[in-house]
Amino acid sequence: MTTVYDVPADELIEYVAKKLEKMEEFKPPEWAAYVKTGVHKERSPQQPNWWYIRVSAILRKVYTDGPVGIERLRSIYGGRKRRGSKPPKFRKGSGSIIRKALQQLESAGFVEKKDKGRVVTPKGRAFLDKSASELKKDLVKKIPALEKY
Repeated sequence: MTTVYDVPADELIEYVAKKLEKMEEFKPPEWAAYVKTGVHKERSPQQPNWWYIRVSAILRKVYTDGPVGIERLRSIYGGRKRRGSKPPKFRKGSGSIIRKALQQLESAGFVEKKDKGRVVTPKGRAFLDKSASELKKDLVKKIPALEKY
């Protein structure tokens, strides 16, 4: 059985993002077009579907690392803040984006709250594993040498 660990993460995130765009539970907030993804960024995301990519990345991260909370996800999506002539420092990512994404994932039934953070539900696990299986079949069609993996 194919799981999330059997396919490349970037390919899976793109594939799941396309599937999430078709679901009615996932809509970017009205402020999503103007917001930066963290204090360390200089500009807002340039991709038009960045919200769905972030939601699918968060879903995969909760699958692999769960139980996980908002603060830990903020550290994962943080980065280096350039401060001019002073040395750069690490800054956390936006908590609001992560919080809204997790709320949408909870309303879809893919993630649930536990005592120590959020975990993937059986529905979410099945969704990701099925997506990984479909993606692997597509990749094997393109590159037959991947069939043995």
